[in-house]
Amino acid sequence: MTSDTEAHTDSTPTVERFSPLHLAHVDAGASFTDFAGWQMPVRYSSDLAEHHAVRTSAGIFDLSHMAEILVAGPDAGAFLDYALAGQLSTIDLLQAKYSLILNRAGGIIDDIVVYRTAENEYLVIANAGNRFPAVKALTARATRFDVTVTDQSDDVALIAVQGPNSRAILEATADLTVGGDLSALKYYRALGGTFQAGRVLIARTGYTGEDGFELYVDVPDAAALWDALRAAGASFHLVPAGLASRDTLRLEAGMPLYGHELSTSTYPAQAGLGRVVNLAKEVDFIGREASEEGPSAEARVLVGLESAGKRAGRADYPVYRSADATVADGVITSGALSPTLGHPIAMAYVAPGLARLGTQVFVDVRGTRIPATVTALPFYKRQK
Repeated sequence: MTSDTEAHTDSTPTVERFSPLHLAHVDAGASFTDFAGWQMPVRYSSDLAEHHAVRTSAGIFDLSHMAEILVAGPDAGAFLDYALAGQLSTIDLLQAKYSLILNRAGGIIDDIVVYRTAENEYLVIANAGNRFPAVKALTARATRFDVTVTDQSDDVALIAVQGPNSRAILEATADLTVGGDLSALKYYRALGGTFQAGRVLIARTGYTGEDGFELYVDVPDAAALWDALRAAGASFHLVPAGLASRDTLRLEAGMPLYGHELSTSTYPAQAGLGRVVNLAKEVDFIGREASEEGPSAEARVLVGLESAGKRAGRADYPVYRSADATVADGVITSGALSPTLGHPIAMAYVAPGLARLGTQVFVDVRGTRIPATVTALPFYKRQK
């Protein structure tokens, strides 16, 4: 069996990849950036305009670079209980659950969302940069179960509509038929549907801190669905939004990003994700022993930081316990000037002694020590 460490050394191919919606982004004037080997829209107009649109009306995102992995077979639920940190066998049909793929040392190979799409069928959504490590880890762990693991990433496109107007936009979209009442759909639940002649999975999930939906659609239908959603959204102030605004939105919502807050050397407990690891389940899952032992007492923990002014700390900026300390006691993993709140925010790993709410620390911003206060996550919560 391939070890988890070996599985994670795989990376996405170096060949440049394009979304099935690439031409639509070009026509919309998008600027592009490389993300895990994909050329994806970073912005269309301005980061701030797209960010504020999601908070006040709606934004539409192309997430087709994400990975979709189908797990099917009589042992599908039992297999995922063994392969993942959470208990997936007990979730309801068309329910979603956030979980983790751990290595045997307790580190995070990837953070994922899992949908139960049929009695013995689950759809695992992995990060674009971890598509191949996730597929390899799941395949290696499946050998003792009556289950198949199928990478469907090249066949599925993913479109997200996020913001207060998102439900109204979906309800107004031509040729989109939803198999249920969107207003009654709970968070982290999904409905089946159709667009024109093709199938769509519509989930009330997202990565922005706003209400919204993510639509999984076959690649041949993706461009037409994108156009239909944009047409329906025109009267609801829907704007296309890129990865730059997605990053500031998820940061305000306190949502971790793999490669920043999460890695193979991160214990879930350090990242505030200890609750995701279900030690009560009666399964010897991968990473259980290390998770029971947990990180050392000196291991850094993830906190939120807020500061005054406009000078924001960024990823990899050091954090100090005092203005004149010579040794850093932490490091920022994600930081920005919050478009919604108007002041700098960041997530950082700091020494446990600095993690108490209200503790003052200092962030080195290009040679200047900026005071910051340890703050509860998330920084922003939408009004219900």
